[in-house]
This record gives sequence, structure tokens and C-alpha cells, in this order.
Amino acid sequence: MAKKYLISSIFLMISACFIAGCSERHKYVPVYDTINVVNTSVINEKSVPIFPKKAALTTDTAQRFSLDLPKRCTVDWNNQSVVSVVPEEKVEIVRINSGDAIPDLKVSDFDFKKMYVKDVLEKLLDDTDISIIEDQGTFEKITGSIKTSSLADAIDLITKLGRVYYSYDKEFGEIHLTGHGKFMIKMPKDETMIMAILDAMRGADVHNLLVNWQDKTVVFEGNYQTEREVARIIADVSAKKYVLAWDIDIYRVYPRTDNPIVWMNMLPAFGENNIRMSVPGVVGRALVVSPEINTKTLQEFLFQQSKVVLISQGTFAIPNGWQSRFDIGQCSKEDRLETDLIIGATGKYGNYGGYNKIDAKFVLSTSNGELTSFKILSNVGDNYVFVGIPTHSFVTTPETLISPFAELVVFVSPRLISIIDADKASQAKQLVGDELRDFLNK
Repeated sequence: MAKKYLISSIFLMISACFIAGCSERHKYVPVYDTINVVNTSVINEKSVPIFPKKAALTTDTAQRFSLDLPKRCTVDWNNQSVVSVVPEEKVEIVRINSGDAIPDLKVSDFDFKKMYVKDVLEKLLDDTDISIIEDQGTFEKITGSIKTSSLADAIDLITKLGRVYYSYDKEFGEIHLTGHGKFMIKMPKDETMIMAILDAMRGADVHNLLVNWQDKTVVFEGNYQTEREVARIIADVSAKKYVLAWDIDIYRVYPRTDNPIVWMNMLPAFGENNIRMSVPGVVGRALVVSPEINTKTLQEFLFQQSKVVLISQGTFAIPNGWQSRFDIGQCSKEDRLETDLIIGATGKYGNYGGYNKIDAKFVLSTSNGELTSFKILSNVGDNYVFVGIPTHSFVTTPETLISPFAELVVFVSPRLISIIDADKASQAKQLVGDELRDFLNK
């Protein structure tokens, strides 16, 4: 009995020690504050949101701000003029950073042979207090002769031969030489004409254009070659008398079944006479169609087989024979796979085998390179539909939730703008359709 009592006592002591130990351990367990992590900020009841420091970069929304977009990213399909006229206006390019006026001095019997521009001007101005400063080095030697001229005309000739620009600082008596100049283009009043010249300049890799839509001017900077290229664009606009424009809708199409869109159904739906031509590309196909197939009738056809989502919409224009591009992402309603797509176009209106036609080439490309292209010779008034371009062409991940039969569909409607004499413009605006075409082709 005593032995049993002893065992019970030992058991009670061990239990008491165990409970006491648990109590002691529980007593010294530290208590931590609860921390909620929200995105990149750390918040608790004693702090304010803490964000990591960002680099001094322009925000995306400010980067995408553009006064061009409201003009580029809307198409009034209900009031579209396939053929239109604008009055001819003078387009002038002037340099705006030439400094003060050169002193009114005369130059006679001045020769130079295989000399740098700086050396020629120092020789020319040897008897004056004007000094020459090169802001950028010039590496082209020039040769010439001036019989008689004003000093300003002589300096103009010398710097043009050397393909450099100068500016005169009267206060310090210095002529500065540089390889870049700043220019202003006095544009016509018609906004489509402005867009055409801007797009042609961008197509010629002239960037950083500052457009003032209020006074219709454009300021840009560039070297001698840039100035020559822009001058050539302006001369072409005046000489060729035509501008081409394209209005565009871009759709993503989801088939309602596990099958692709049956494009052959367009023949019974619209009639064979309304499908003018089929142009295959490396990817997809371009259909040249009649005016009966427009954005409304095309969507009605697509709704029978699929769900249609408008990805982007817009317009762009080019002088006859030049090239331009339409960036889908600029005019997209939200970020999508296809917004990386760029539609580049070259086009020319003229007489081909006795028919007045538009000769165009479209190139569809992304940041990964060219996707496909189409060469199209069509009549004025015809539309284009690019079909069979898989949405999976834009997928960059190994897997996607997008159906393999989803397609990109591009609807393109060309417009012809004729530049005519101002006195004929009012007469032409009273004509429409075939009568206007006949008037322009006289």
C-alpha cells in the first residue's frame, strides 16, 4: 500500500512539474504584431504605407499622352468620303535658329579649294572681328568660288556646301557651326494633309515632331540629310497632287464552336461579285471587296459564327508614293496581345494599264519582326479585309487560355484625297461619286 502511495505521489509531482513547465513556457512566448502586406507597401497599426523608391521616369499614362490620338483613333464610318478634294496651299519649311542678321558686307573674288568649312570662313572673315566657333566638328572639305555676293549669301553658300548650319551672335561677334538645325514647317489647314505629312516624316525616320494644331505648324530638329528628306516630302505633296488615307478597324474574333471561321461562307453571304480578289500572304489572306462589304455588314457576317471584339480603330494618311504606319497599341482601348502589332503601308495612285488604281503594300509586324505582308492593286472604292491571322501569333507564353481558332481580322478602307487649285475646289466639292472621279481625272 505504501509502495502504491509512493508511486502515486511521484506521478502527481511529475504532472505538477509538467504543468508548471508548460505554464512557464507559455508565459515567455513573445507576442508579435500582425503585419499585412498590400502590394509593395507594408502596413501595421503603427506605420503608414512604405513604398520602394522609383526611378525618375515618365509615367506610362503621361508617356502615351498625344494630341494626335483623338484625330487618329476615331473613324466616322457613317460620313466617310472615299474620294475628296482639298484646296492647294503653300507648305513652307524655314530654319528658326539662325541667330542675328549677318553684317551687310560685300564679298568679291573669293576662292577656296579642299578646305574645311571653319577654315574657309576664317579666311573669308580674316579682316573682320567675327570669330568662328565649331560646336560640332566638320569633316567634309569643300571647293568653290564666289565672284561677287553679300556676306550673308556667301556664308549660306559655304555652309550648304559643307552641309552644316550656322548661327550668328551679334553681341559676342561669333559664328557658331553645328551639324544640326531646328526647323519649322508651315502646314496646310486641312488636318488630313497635316497627318499625311507627319506620317511620311515618321516613315522617313524623322522623329520628335512638335505639332502645334492651333497655328498648324510643326517644329523638328535634324541634320542636313533630314532637312533634305523633309523638303522632298513637301515637294512631292505639292507635285503629285494626291494623298492616300486608310481608315481601319481591328477585331479579335472568337468562333462560337471548336472550329475556325469558314471564310468561304462570304461568297453566298455577299455574292461573288462583291469579292474582287484574294491575295495570300505568308500568314493570312487579304480579300479585296466591294463597298457593299463594310464594317457593319462584315460584323453582321462574323456575328453568325463568332464573338467579335473591337481591338483598335484609327486612320493614317501618306503623300502619294510614300510610306507610313499605324500602331495598333496607340489606339487600342486596353492592353491586349495584338497591341504590339504595327501596320505599315506604302501606296501610290496612278494609271495602270489604262485603269486608275491604288497600288499598295501592307506589312504587318511586331517587335519580333515581320508577320506577313500583302501587295494589292485595287480600284478606288474597294475595301480590304485581312483574315486568317491567328491570335496565337501574338502569344508569347507556352500555354494560353485563348482558343487556337481565335483570329485577328483587319478591315481597311482606302480614301483618295486630291489636291487641286483653290478656285476649282469649290466646284469639285459639289460633285460626288463617279462625277467627282471624272472631274479629277480630266
